[in-house]
Amino acid sequence: MLGKLARQHDPNVLVGFEGADDAGVYQLAPDMALVQTVDFFTPIVDDPYTFGQIAATNSLSDIYAMGGQPRTALALVCFPEKADLDILERILAGGLSKMIEAGCTVIGGHSIRDDETKFGYSVTGLVDPKRVLKNGGAQTGDRLLLTKALGTGVISTAIKKGVAKQSWIDAAVTSMTTLNKTAAEVITSSCPQDAPRATKEGFPVHALTDITGFGLVGHLREMLLGSDSVSAEIHTEQIPLLAGALDCVRAAHIPAGLNANRQFAECVVNYEAGVSEEVRTILFDPQTAGGLLIAVASGHAGDLTTALRNAGIAAVEIGEICSTCHPLISVKR
Repeated sequence: MLGKLARQHDPNVLVGFEGADDAGVYQLAPDMALVQTVDFFTPIVDDPYTFGQIAATNSLSDIYAMGGQPRTALALVCFPEKADLDILERILAGGLSKMIEAGCTVIGGHSIRDDETKFGYSVTGLVDPKRVLKNGGAQTGDRLLLTKALGTGVISTAIKKGVAKQSWIDAAVTSMTTLNKTAAEVITSSCPQDAPRATKEGFPVHALTDITGFGLVGHLREMLLGSDSVSAEIHTEQIPLLAGALDCVRAAHIPAGLNANRQFAECVVNYEAGVSEEVRTILFDPQTAGGLLIAVASGHAGDLTTALRNAGIAAVEIGEICSTCHPLISVKR
């Protein structure tokens, strides 16, 4: 639909919606730009406080995915007229706890009456215009790193059906309430002095995105289409999965978004023999507050992985960028 609208031409827009990036970037000065994003959704867990935390974590993620630092946020609230306001207070308190953790100040918001509860934030951050990390720009030979396990979509569906095991819920909630703040700080920090071909500008990350509603394949597809004539190989045995994720797939706890993602993007995927149907399915699972997908120069992949793990981020190398374009994504065991 956006493609049908009149085009605005503003030289200060460094990143708009044309490239399907995670957030918009608007330059204010030679060394300063705004990063702006918005996201809100319906509850995916029963506890109001936890829902608020998840919504805030998810909203902040796009700022981190652009290499930015969140500064201010506006709350977006839809709440039933006759519902218990104590529930709304807990949602807001949960969201605020994550905003405080991120160092992001909530300066206002907007609420409306709605039959269905919805909550999220519009977040504004800052970034150096010369150090914006887009979802395009991956180069041949880059290694693909992932910072969180997959499976929040199918587990959330099992939660809604009342059939999720507590261990699955605990693992999914931990993932969905873990900010990408630390991972982003490591990615944008300077390389260790003893790293191969270290540079003062930091790790040579060529493309960065977060894995959210379009699933791993959907967001990887956007990364590849935003880059110059490249494809990718991913290795399923290296992809981390949340406890219970494959159990949910086998039990057909499939969110509608997963089916939509698969119908849209599976045409660019080629599977190696032996990749199970359950694993194929989970590659399209829509994530809430998912991890970062990083395309980093091969000579620095080990150093970046080590730095992330030393910071408490369970980063894993899951594949690489290739020079061939067909198929766009090769899925191997």
